[in-house]
Amino acid sequence: MIDDRKLDVLRAIVTDYVASREPVGSKALVERHHLDVSPATVRNDMAALEEEGYLTQPHTSAGRIPTDKGYRLFVDRIAQVKPLSPAERRAVSTFLEGAVDLEDVVRRTVRLLAVITHQVAIVQYPESNAARLRHVEVVTLSPEMAIVIVVNSAGTVYQRSIRVPEHSDDDLQFVRDAVNAAVDGEPPAGAIEALNALAEQPLPPLGSSVVASVLDMLATDEAPRVAVGGVPNLTRFGAEFETTVKPVLEALEEQMVLLRLVGEAAADHPGDVAVRIGQENPFAPLKTTSVVASSYGSFEASANLGIVGPTRMDYPSTMAAVRAVARYVGQFLAEG
Repeated sequence: MIDDRKLDVLRAIVTDYVASREPVGSKALVERHHLDVSPATVRNDMAALEEEGYLTQPHTSAGRIPTDKGYRLFVDRIAQVKPLSPAERRAVSTFLEGAVDLEDVVRRTVRLLAVITHQVAIVQYPESNAARLRHVEVVTLSPEMAIVIVVNSAGTVYQRSIRVPEHSDDDLQFVRDAVNAAVDGEPPAGAIEALNALAEQPLPPLGSSVVASVLDMLATDEAPRVAVGGVPNLTRFGAEFETTVKPVLEALEEQMVLLRLVGEAAADHPGDVAVRIGQENPFAPLKTTSVVASSYGSFEASANLGIVGPTRMDYPSTMAAVRAVARYVGQFLAEG
């Protein structure tokens, strides 16, 4: 077990190294953190922490820097996640105000996370498998063309232009009412079943075109997607990566990698913020990075968000930011 004094030394080293990017020596620790022990005692504690794998010495006669194991102990036992200040909370709330739809919410959220954490932000679009259909609208553009719009309870909007046969206003209203009566409040699977049954009933020619369009949209619902923001932030940390930043940037272009990255991290601590550090990440190009992630949304439409950055990051502030943004976005979507 690591005693309290060594934990204090480790906390001080992590704090100073994150702030300065320079290896930390014993004399500096005693002076800056008022450890109330001699530099010799601190050196002994640093040597013990190094022997246990929590610190490493990058150069002879240099100070120490944390290892992945050291950061993990810091996050699990030492770091105190501070809540956002009132000004920061107002900034988060204000940033999301005025969002017009789900797409806008995700775009605003990824920009917000990138700005307040100075890392690469990743926001997954909510998966709406549990969402229920709320409304279908048919808008005629011309005698031959119409737009079919489908809205679900998660706020996701799908639309498709279709060619339509000649029809009257009464035909349009009849088809609109029949389709909405069939799908309103149904999950996608139930809506598909109801529409197939509706297609077997006598309908105006317009009805066949509209039903086929809605069925196609439900059957080809988009695969999970993510939005990424703040990638230029990584260039500020080029020296933090063991090789180069290029493999990290290439990995961030892979949608499925990002989905698994934030999804698996968030699954470590459902409903709270989770941290994966360095070698804990399953993807080789990202083993020099840390991921801070959380879930957001509701039962009907949930997803994950988080950040990717170097292992040398301000974990308490980043964890607080990710947790707060996830909660605000979830509340915003629920109220919307």
